[in-house]
Amino acid sequence: MGKLYKDSRVELTRFTAAHYDSIMNLMSLGYYAHFIKKAVSLMHIQPEDKILDLGCGTGRNAHLMVSYLSEKGRLLGMDISYEMEKQFRSRFKEFTNVSFLKQRIDQPFEFTETFDKAFISFVIHGLPHEAREETIQNITDHLKPGGKFFILDYNEFTLRDMPLYMRVPFKIMECPHAFDFIKRDWKEILKDFGFQTFQEHLFFWNYARLLEASL
Repeated sequence: MGKLYKDSRVELTRFTAAHYDSIMNLMSLGYYAHFIKKAVSLMHIQPEDKILDLGCGTGRNAHLMVSYLSEKGRLLGMDISYEMEKQFRSRFKEFTNVSFLKQRIDQPFEFTETFDKAFISFVIHGLPHEAREETIQNITDHLKPGGKFFILDYNEFTLRDMPLYMRVPFKIMECPHAFDFIKRDWKEILKDFGFQTFQEHLFFWNYARLLEASL
């Protein structure tokens, strides 16, 4: 599947996808592993949970989530990158309760399975807002009653209030959709899709957030 949104930077080049984990380690000065481990622990995954991991990438985050699951639990990873798919399948080749689906997250899913939890990490900010709404609708349609949606991404903030040493890299690295993302009230947006209660956990001087939304 080719790149659909030319201004997006979450649809990765083949090189970036092939070396994604190493790039994340380098960019975060090694902090990413600790950060994602903490975020996953805050999901309070139960042994029999069914989890949908959207934009799952190499499966690095999924591997942490699966460690909480029993054989009765299940995880479905979803991504559009061939390079990510290769790494994901290699990582989970011995797991019978983990599967991968090559699928755009902003187009209707061709399955009826429902999940206890859905998780998306630093993907939704890079989509046009219409595509974000389509993604959220897909998630809503495939969560069980009382299901939880976890968005690990940028928090809401005003760019001009960001320290210069952080603001400059943000402007250089991020796509135009990210500048729109940080301005929006995501709890209000999610309420329009039926989510009723929220919890949040903040990271990186409050510029990143794990937002938990429950139906």
